[in-house]
Amino acid sequence: MKLFDVYPLYNVTPVRAKDVYIYDENETEYLDLYGGHAVISIGHSHPHYVKKIKTQLEQLGFYSNAIQNPLQQRLADAIGEQSCLHNYELFLCSTGAEAIENALKLASFHTQRKKVIAFHKSFHGRTSAAVAVTDSPSINAPLNQQQEVTFLPFNDIEALTNTLKTKDYCAVIFEAIQGVGGLDQPSDDFVFAMESLCKKYGSCLIADEVQSGFSRTGTFFAYQKNKISPHIITMAKGMGNGFPIGGILVHPEIKSKHGMLGTTFGGNHLACCASLAVLDVLKEENIQERTIALGHYFKEKAQEIPGLKNIKGRGLMLGLEFDFEVATLRKELIYTHHIFTGGSGNKNLIRILPPLTVKEKHFDLFFEALKSALNKIREYQV
Repeated sequence: MKLFDVYPLYNVTPVRAKDVYIYDENETEYLDLYGGHAVISIGHSHPHYVKKIKTQLEQLGFYSNAIQNPLQQRLADAIGEQSCLHNYELFLCSTGAEAIENALKLASFHTQRKKVIAFHKSFHGRTSAAVAVTDSPSINAPLNQQQEVTFLPFNDIEALTNTLKTKDYCAVIFEAIQGVGGLDQPSDDFVFAMESLCKKYGSCLIADEVQSGFSRTGTFFAYQKNKISPHIITMAKGMGNGFPIGGILVHPEIKSKHGMLGTTFGGNHLACCASLAVLDVLKEENIQERTIALGHYFKEKAQEIPGLKNIKGRGLMLGLEFDFEVATLRKELIYTHHIFTGGSGNKNLIRILPPLTVKEKHFDLFFEALKSALNKIREYQV
């Protein structure tokens, strides 16, 4: 049986990993500055993480959500403590796209409306409503196009006001830092306007933190740079350090009702255990505070790169924008310097989404490799 052809694949086969390094079948060491799409939050094979999951697996890996699972409440309490969102309620699922689907569904239930506002260059997932609010026509099938979505630019308060005042929209969904779209951010004024206009016109504000959440940007959630209170917050990726888990946090204005949401695998024992281990390490190793300092260090080092057009992002959700497409540059970094980086919808941008346990010395290695790779590409072009 053939595998369905989903992605163009790099010729690298990882067999094991430790902290910020990945090793292939030939024991070649790769520096991981992409974290598998920002999934690896506390480093590959962190000993506390491995121990917690192994111990839980030996006891009970899974059972139905029709029974009591105290690990779910422990996880809710731990997220509440670290995010300071004690008054929100937690619904657990298994993926980021599933979190988006449930967030949109809940907003529609709450408002009894069906239209959604999303933003240019947004990416929210590949399932039904999630892909409909993603600004990428090439992955949006006719079936998904039944959803009624209006795409607006960031920072156009007038356009947002005119659209919301129709009172047809159940939700405005936004990324505080766009991921796949290329690390663009809404202005502070626009973030506050989204909150106030949603309140004024009865729409739900959804903060998509699937990629940016769990301390990646220097705050627990990226939107917390601004003092707002979204109706729903989505999360996944770094939440489980590689174990599939996602969830939404729901503002107390939205009331739960039996049958409104549901899941088979969401909040299972192993998933909760994985996320609790992540939260343990984030707290005990002061990782959130370190991401701020590391982000500043990265940006200072990036100033040394000649020809760099722009440095984007914050914390450890970063991007380097050039005046040329970076596909060849990224291949040179992988195959010659053994460093993983990420791409985006902006073909001129390298995304840097390392494990949050990365250190300054790893960035030093990266920038030396980047200078060498750029020199080689320029010599080839000449």
